Amino acid sequence: MRGYSTAQFHYALTYIAMTAAVLIFLNIFCTRLSQRLFYENKESAMIEKCQLASDELSTLEVWNHATVSGVLGQLESLRASRLVVTDSTGLCIYDSLDTALGSYMLLPEIMGACQGNDVFTWRYHGGAMVSRAATPIVDFGTVAGCVYITEFDTAQGAVIDLLLQTILRVTLILELAVVLFSLFYTRHFSRRMRAIMDSMHTIQKGNYDQKVSVGGNDELTLLANEFNDLTERLQTSEEKRRRFVSDASHELKTPLASIKLLTDSILQNDMDTETMREFVEDIGSEAERLNRMTAKLLSLTKVDGQPLQESELIRMAPTIRQVAKMLKPVAEKSGVTLELNLDEDSTVLITRDDLYQIVFNLMENGIKYNRPGGSVRVELAQGQEKCIIRVSDTGCGIPEEYQRSIFHPFFRVDKSRSREYGGAGLGLSLVWEIANLHGGSVWVEESSDKGTTIAVELPMQ
Repeated sequence: MRGYSTAQFHYALTYIAMTAAVLIFLNIFCTRLSQRLFYENKESAMIEKCQLASDELSTLEVWNHATVSGVLGQLESLRASRLVVTDSTGLCIYDSLDTALGSYMLLPEIMGACQGNDVFTWRYHGGAMVSRAATPIVDFGTVAGCVYITEFDTAQGAVIDLLLQTILRVTLILELAVVLFSLFYTRHFSRRMRAIMDSMHTIQKGNYDQKVSVGGNDELTLLANEFNDLTERLQTSEEKRRRFVSDASHELKTPLASIKLLTDSILQNDMDTETMREFVEDIGSEAERLNRMTAKLLSLTKVDGQPLQESELIRMAPTIRQVAKMLKPVAEKSGVTLELNLDEDSTVLITRDDLYQIVFNLMENGIKYNRPGGSVRVELAQGQEKCIIRVSDTGCGIPEEYQRSIFHPFFRVDKSRSREYGGAGLGLSLVWEIANLHGGSVWVEESSDKGTTIAVELPMQ
């Protein structure tokens, strides 16, 4: 069928078949239940009539057609299509139709009544309800005969016929409604699902701004919303990737251009030994700067792209002292003093390399962008189930409008000054990535023209 896939059409047929089976079952159940109610009501009425006649006839001393007719003639409530009275052997004493008088009536109902049982049979045929009942006539504890009544009720037959037709019509109407609803819902579901699939195909071609709207308030709507959230994240990731590649290319191009310029100058000009030595030293400095930049780029990519490594319980103070020992020569060269306040040591769940990277980048930045004669202070503090590392410097501070941006890759407040010290704007970005990877956070706690304090919060164990 047009507008439906084969699978969806099969699902619709399966659903229709299941509902049809349920409706047929309900149809049969309702029919049987209504017939059962008619049966019980008719049985009660017919047996009551037979017992009424039986009670009156049991008082007779002489049984013959005349005495039985006299008694039955007085019972106006005994209206039936046929009324028969027999003796205990089944010999007909009275027949309202006078067709079996004086003959034996060996009907199942009469034989059952002659054995002392109340018997009732019923069937619906030809638009009429045919009922038969028989009860024994008991005289001093002995079965003396039986009363047999037949009713041919077309009125109740019509009621039964109307009820059956009504149930059938309702069943057909419900099944038709189910079919129409199934086809409509399947088509509606197919259209909404196709919209999601078309959007997926568009995204596969690289168009991440694709959004899907299916309407409604069901599972497909939730799926569409999740899909839209995914496309937004993909679009954001793609924009970050492009900006990262662009910024990385730009940053790498600068030292490479310097190296190219210096080498061309050496090759194209006659230089004395001292001048050539200065040019070679400049080439080495640019190469070292390029090496540091690529190393941080690799570290940032590793943190962002690889799954979390197995962490270990590490005390923070020894790692901080190790970093301070490594950076002490750099600090002394810059005229910066390192101060450590590690009295509130804590244990955190992290890899040793990641903790070292966080502390190293923060302290290195504090040394690089400090004033001559300044200081870098590192202290530990404990919060509620958290450990906080604070690294404070006495530099020129970070303007408030830049305090969030400094954690973005390649962002630098003063680009010329950053390049002077070999910075590429990757250190704080790497700190931010590692801290978030381990359930922590990073922020600028305080910054002014007297210095900056950057805090890192990590879960404490």
